[in-house]
Order: sequence, then structure tokens, then C-alpha cells
Amino acid sequence: SVLSRYENQITILSDYLEEFPETDEPVWILGRQHHLNTDKSKLLLDISARLWFTYRRKFSPIGGTGPSSDAGWGCMLRCGQMMLAQALICRHLGRDWQWEKHRKQPEEYHRILRCFLDRKDCCYSIHQMAQMGVGEGKSIGEWFGPNTVAQVLKKLALFDEWNSLAVYVSMDNTVVIEDIKKMCWSPDQSSSVAHGSAHLHRSALGQNKNTAGLCPGWKPLLLIIPLRLGINHINPVYIDAFKECFKMPQSLGALGGKPNNAYYFIGFLGNELIYLDPHTTQSFVDSEENGTVDDESFHCQQAPHRMKIMNLDPSVALGFFCKEECDFDTWCSLVQKEILKQQSLRMFELVQKHPPHWPPFVPPSKPEVTTTGAELIESTDKLFELEEEFEILSV
Repeated sequence: SVLSRYENQITILSDYLEEFPETDEPVWILGRQHHLNTDKSKLLLDISARLWFTYRRKFSPIGGTGPSSDAGWGCMLRCGQMMLAQALICRHLGRDWQWEKHRKQPEEYHRILRCFLDRKDCCYSIHQMAQMGVGEGKSIGEWFGPNTVAQVLKKLALFDEWNSLAVYVSMDNTVVIEDIKKMCWSPDQSSSVAHGSAHLHRSALGQNKNTAGLCPGWKPLLLIIPLRLGINHINPVYIDAFKECFKMPQSLGALGGKPNNAYYFIGFLGNELIYLDPHTTQSFVDSEENGTVDDESFHCQQAPHRMKIMNLDPSVALGFFCKEECDFDTWCSLVQKEILKQQSLRMFELVQKHPPHWPPFVPPSKPEVTTTGAELIESTDKLFELEEEFEILSV
């Protein structure tokens, strides 16, 4: 009954300003600078190129008997999808790829879109995310926070061989360079588990296997940093550093918003954050027989929403994408220069070595379960069992 009240919901209007103001201040969108006075149209094209995921209705019931719409509860899941989709766009098409209505797009683009369709056999669908959230203590239909979404994406990525991402979610506001390099340089991370012990395997064909055409070696990195930037409200001391993250070429924006009201933040203008809003309910869209997707509803073709940065809930998650090791090294340098050295109270820490008081770092690996799409949900039960075993071992 709660969900049914949202079935006909169109838009939640909050902090919405229809037009950009007249200003000489630059606008930053995911590492790109725009000037309203000279290239406003280019700015709007850049924003509309981002994949926009919203509430949907009339998809197959989650779990067979669950909800057929995520309206009212799935906004943070949709924001997580948008951040991940931006990483995949950068991975396969490049940051400067542009979308235009009715223009033919490359096959990689449609393949990326198919990863997020609202079907149980799509690797990052609302079905997969909601089911995987059960292992994080979230019932299907329950609202997620930024950290929960990050953990869910990390687990689902283990089953995604095409995109082959290394997903690192920081702990205790600390990013460990040694652990990330160990994870991204690991050979093919398949594992078998017997009696609670994990064994990494290498095969002549699988060791440097890369289905997306990158050079063997570095596994593209999706770095997510969950943060708490205050108690009840964001601490003003963090504002400059938070904005600085949107200037970095590796930026995937941020997940956050207000309590039970999530947005995908992609940039800023002055002291206003620019975001894509998932709070619009659209009908389920499936792929065509030829594999293409009617994609018009997956791009926001209006001026984006903005909100004052001080209205942001302090619970957020920053995202970054590093396709090559040099991208990560550059990111580390930028963090040291622009965030850590200039802040008396740091948003997060960047350390070279794994803290000795932490449990040993083991790169996440997929359980040795053969899965394809529809079987993926069932296989996650095995994943949860393995996690419990690893927790026992680490203790």
C-alpha cells in the first residue's frame, strides 16, 4: 500500500531552480569546466549525456513476488546505477563522449544500457541490487544509504566479466594505495573455496584475460569513498575540499542528498551543487530484438536541479574512475595537493601502506559458481556464506 501511493508520482520538487543564473563563475561537471556566458549549450549537452536512471514501474516483480516498481524507495539504488554507468561510459566510450537524440550510438553504449535494465538477468538491475542488499541487512523495498549502495555495487561487479572493474570501497575514511594497487594488478581473480580457505587461480588463458580490449595488467578502478561530513549538517570546513573533488578528471560525482531522498551530484556552480534527480516514475523499458534500447528516457533533457551545498546531508559517497594506473597516480597527487595539504580537518586519509591494526587485505574474488544473468541472484547466497567464513577467519 505504501508503494502504490507512489505509482503515479511524476516529480518531487525540492531545491529546483529551472535556469542557471547569469554569472562569470565556472561550472564544473565531472572534471570538466564550462562557462555559462560562452558555452551554455555545451554544458547542457554534457549533462544530458550522463545516463539518467529514475524510478520505474511495471517491471517484473522483484524476487517473483516482490514490488514491480521502486518508486518511493529505490532512489539511492538509482543514484548508484548512475555513478556506475558513468564509470562504464568512461571505461568504454571516454569521458568526452556525447549523446544526441536519434543519433546512432556504438554497440558498447547499448551494451552498457542493457546492464541496467529492470530485469533480473541484467547484472546491475534494480532486481539484482535489491536482492544483493538483503546481504547488507536491507529488506527489499527498504531505503539504502550511500555506503550500502557502494557495498552492493562492489559485490555485483564480481560477476561482471565484460566490464571487468576493480571496485574499492574505502573503510574508516581511509584510502590505502597499497591495497588498491594489489587489487588492480591481481591476475584473473577467480577463486575456489574449500573448508573456509580461498585459493586464487591463474590460467594461461584467463590470467590476462580482458574482454573489453584494454592492455593486460591494470584492472580499471571504481573507487568509492563513503564519508560522514558532519553530525546533523555538513561541516563548512569540508565544503572547499568536497567541491574540489568535482574538478578532478577522475571524478564520478557523489551520492547523497537528504534523509530518504537521494540525488546523484555531478558538479557545482559557486555554492550550489548540480544533480540528477531519480524522483520521476517512468515505465519499464526493455531492449529491442536487435539489442538496442529506446534510450530517450535514460537521458535528462532539461536544465538540471541545483541545491545549496549547506542543505546537503552529511552522509555522502564520492566516486572516482581510474582506467589506467597513471590515472590513479595522478588522482593520488591531486588529493595530496588539493585536499590533504590544505585542510586542517581532512575529509578522508590517503595512506601508502595497509594499516597494521587492520585485518589483512584480500582482493575480493567471485565464488567459483557458474552464473549467467538469471542465475546470478541465486548464486549470491553462496557469496554471503563465503563472507561469513572470511569474517570468522579474519577474527
